[in-house]
Amino acid sequence: MPPEAEASEHLRVALVCPYSLSRPGGVQGQVVGLARALARRGHRVTVLAPVDGEVAAPDGVDLVPTGRSVALPANGSVAPVSVSPVAVHRGLAALRGLDADVVHVHEPFAPGLTYGVLAARGLPPVVATFHRSGTSALYGLLRPLARPLTRRLAVRCAVSAAAAATARRAVAGAIVPLFNGVEVDRFAGVEPWPGEGRTVLFLGRHEPRKGLALLLAAGDVLAGRGRPVTLWIAGDGPETEPLRRRHPSSDRVRWLGVLDEEEKVRRLAGADALCAPSLGGESFGLVLLEGLAARTVVVASDISGYREAAGGCAVLVPAGDVAGLADALGDVLDGRRAVPRSAWLDRGTARADGWSMGTLAQRYEELYRAALVGAGR
Repeated sequence: MPPEAEASEHLRVALVCPYSLSRPGGVQGQVVGLARALARRGHRVTVLAPVDGEVAAPDGVDLVPTGRSVALPANGSVAPVSVSPVAVHRGLAALRGLDADVVHVHEPFAPGLTYGVLAARGLPPVVATFHRSGTSALYGLLRPLARPLTRRLAVRCAVSAAAAATARRAVAGAIVPLFNGVEVDRFAGVEPWPGEGRTVLFLGRHEPRKGLALLLAAGDVLAGRGRPVTLWIAGDGPETEPLRRRHPSSDRVRWLGVLDEEEKVRRLAGADALCAPSLGGESFGLVLLEGLAARTVVVASDISGYREAAGGCAVLVPAGDVAGLADALGDVLDGRRAVPRSAWLDRGTARADGWSMGTLAQRYEELYRAALVGAGR
């Protein structure tokens, strides 16, 4: 048994993810990280998720692929989900074959196996976690059907207050407030990626709500003030090519594409600042906590999900304010802060430690056991 294991009785847990593990994403990262954390506690964990192409299972994860994904518009983004009825049927058969003690579904209203679990009978107790926040046409459309189905859920959780508020529009019953976890151990002792002068990292999908265009504009403002920065732009999306035409690769703008996990962690540790200039639609700022765990100063939009994650340990600016974003980045990079940088980073690291994936896994374990007791098992 691993040294981290603390459970007196180990469980067989099935984690169901609606989004393709071939694409980086917040929900995918949470499912994979939770699987690893639960396994360290001695539980047997299997992840069921769509996979596209020949993609190996993430390190330390037992994976059952549930079909290929298609891109569907969702919440101002694009969701890589599997919509094949055949894949849902096969996924349910695989799920029943696991003989799990509990099934944990993430984003249960997403198309595919997740919604199939809601409608299926004869499964172990089902725990659901809601991640989405903001307005959702999907939630509105599903409400008449979803409410009866969600009454069958043993436990309903949400990753933030914003996600809980969104879920309550369509879900019957109490919702347990939780959080997104950070795999803080993955940042311990990492070799930082070599910096390129004053370096700012953007890590996210290139779509309007993520605010990449604002960061690029802020970089131009700083250059015009004689305070240039190097922008590391990770990820891709519908805005990549239009923005690259306006801001081609140069000494000031590095287009990195989609990073693997190792490079992502090293870039986070090597950057002078992480910038998250999102305009809204963020239920929880997990990327902020990853920056704090990497001991990188975080500059982000002052939106509800980011305020909750940052807890006063990030520099927040009004969403959409290019000049304010440039001012904040310049002040951080020039060291013009009332609190010394080392103290600022220490506070951020402590903040990230409090949201560790290990702590979240322990909380979920308690909920799994409560679900089993409620089911008389």
